[in-house]
Parts: sequence; structure tokens; C-alpha cells
Amino acid sequence: MAWLLSLLLTLLLAVPAWAAGPESPQQPLQRDAYLCEGDPLQAEVFAGAVDAPGIANISAGTPPGAFVVLRWRGVSLQLPRTNNAGAPSYTDGRWWWSPVDPEHPEFRQRRGGVERYGCERAEAGPWAD
Repeated sequence: MAWLLSLLLTLLLAVPAWAAGPESPQQPLQRDAYLCEGDPLQAEVFAGAVDAPGIANISAGTPPGAFVVLRWRGVSLQLPRTNNAGAPSYTDGRWWWSPVDPEHPEFRQRRGGVERYGCERAEAGPWAD
């Protein structure tokens, strides 16, 4: 029984190499810059681990397990991709991001009700040369 507990703790505490820190070797599949409610927002999409390869919903090159990292107003959000049909969308249950229209993506937050943030593509992100 002790070996089982030890194994479970090892699995729970294991951190994938790409999540270990800023020197991460994983590169984003896509980077975009937006203005949301007048403030800059950076969006980076990562492939992530495909934990259910039998699921056929692979839209825009993002399989289940993909995630987006949003940086906005001093907050960094990592939102997992949903398995909704159609264009990719990302949510953690509170925040929602969906670039159905890449020029005006949907960005929402649930706080009691749903707050919607108006977003539009910016000309260049902070990573641009």
C-alpha cells in the first residue's frame, strides 16, 4: 500500500519539462496581439499534450490538450481548449476565449453574471521585431 501511495504522489508531483520554467523549449503555435477594452492583450496558443487522440475534433491545428496563454492587465491566464465542435475555444470555467473571428475574438469572464470584453486585433505584439 505504501508503494501505491508513493507512486501516486510521484505522478501528481511530476511536472512536464515544458512547464518547468521560462526556459521552456515549447514554442507557441500562434501568437497574436489584441486590444481588449483599450488594454493590450497577448495570446499564445500551445499544442499541449494530446491526452485523447481518438477525439476527432482537431480544428485550426489544435487538438484536445491544447491551451492558450493570455496576458492582460497584469494577469496571466492559461486556459485549456474545450472539445466543443467548430472553431477552437478555451475556458477554465470562469474565463472564456474564442478567436472565432480573429479580428474580434470573444473574451468573457463569469463573475456573478457574464462580463464581455470588446477585443480587436492590434498591429503588433511585444514580440514583434
